[in-house]
Amino acid sequence: MKTQDLIRLGVPQGAALKSGMEFIVNFIGQGGEPARLEEELGAIIATPEAFLGDPLREVFARDLYAPAYKQRDELAPWRQWGSGLEAEAVKQMASACALPVSVAGALMPDAHVGYGLPIGGVLATEGCVIPYAVGVDIACRMRLTVYDRKASFIAGQKDRLANIIEDETRFGMGCEFKNRREHDVMDEDWNVSPITRRHKDKAWAQLGTSGSGNHFVEFGAFDVNAEQSAALKESGFDVPQGEYIALLSHSGSRGAGAQVCQHYSRIAMDRRYDLPKDLKHLAWLTFEEEAGQEYWAAMNLMGRYAAANHALIHKHIAKKVGAHVILDIENHHNFAWKETHVVNGAEREVIVHRKGATPAGAGVLGVIPGSMATPGFVVRGKGNAESLHSASHGAGRVMSRSKAAQSFTWSAVKKQLAAAGVELLSAGIDEVPGVYKDIHGVMAAQTDLVEVLGKFEPRIVKMCPAGEKAED
Repeated sequence: MKTQDLIRLGVPQGAALKSGMEFIVNFIGQGGEPARLEEELGAIIATPEAFLGDPLREVFARDLYAPAYKQRDELAPWRQWGSGLEAEAVKQMASACALPVSVAGALMPDAHVGYGLPIGGVLATEGCVIPYAVGVDIACRMRLTVYDRKASFIAGQKDRLANIIEDETRFGMGCEFKNRREHDVMDEDWNVSPITRRHKDKAWAQLGTSGSGNHFVEFGAFDVNAEQSAALKESGFDVPQGEYIALLSHSGSRGAGAQVCQHYSRIAMDRRYDLPKDLKHLAWLTFEEEAGQEYWAAMNLMGRYAAANHALIHKHIAKKVGAHVILDIENHHNFAWKETHVVNGAEREVIVHRKGATPAGAGVLGVIPGSMATPGFVVRGKGNAESLHSASHGAGRVMSRSKAAQSFTWSAVKKQLAAAGVELLSAGIDEVPGVYKDIHGVMAAQTDLVEVLGKFEPRIVKMCPAGEKAED
């Protein structure tokens, strides 16, 4: 079959024609029957959205797919990492690139369905910000602290370390410390938005807490080899080869951040009332609008507030551990940044939304976690332009919370955790290892985005107990 045959079947000139020919080669190469080829092609051409998650057909299908809502002559350029992603997540990414304000996008290998933009979706826009492309949990982020004590310290101090986590963390929707914690972030101007002003006291009450959902605080073993040690030294950290005790935390801006998202998303949806129902969560606010300026200021304040939550957790725990810190790394993965990128051959200032994606500019350090029984990684970005300097934010879910409750039992999970050497203090069944993708496969799919500088193995894990609504 030749290109003329594809054109006869309705394939347009351009990327789809090229990927169609590649599909033919792969189909035959994988043992497909030549007699069925035209039937296969016809099915993909007729309903490309049905094949967006199919490893063999998704590239051709994506080049054919045209969202129902389209205010551009063609989709903003975007690229996908990893294969076999949820068809709906791929569709959401393509739909986001159909917006008139979009200029580029990328889909990470841990991607799954979200509201508007998929989790693991990266979207660059011009002159505007999309609240739901940042996410409900504004500035959800990671922080890793490595101490100057060998990881063997954990085995002999498990009970003590578990008690430290229990004493110095709080989990749950309305959780707070009886005696409020102190941080300079509460001295900042919380009047940048009526929402931050209204929720300042609530934010102070929740300062230093972790919330619910996939948020966690855990002790573990951080391993670094000689080559990674040298790379960390290049980045300004002196961590000799070895295995150390470390603390890893994951959470965001708590109730105040959620209120900021909900308020400004409603305004954006009202302003962009002409968006189809299935795209309403992609509604944007321009920076010419007062609401857009307020949201931007509030989002950045929530970023500093989320960082303060982590800083307090790590400060209080480090004090009780009684060890020196030799490495501290942190990063947002639900946020938007003003950055300069090359788009259509020219440098432009754009707003890069990373919804469940880690910043991975050249030389930028970050943390990509796995699950409660699989490793996380310290990474250094390679500055890949096509990914908009981004990488995955974790392993990514493979099932809903309700399906997880039907699929797993604690008796089986506890055996898995014991085999992995993990002590679980609390968590819901919807956060067990089986609800996540294989983190090693995710990392293998993004070797052109980041290099690994160290590995973290969980040992003592604390998450929100079962029964709480997820805030992630």
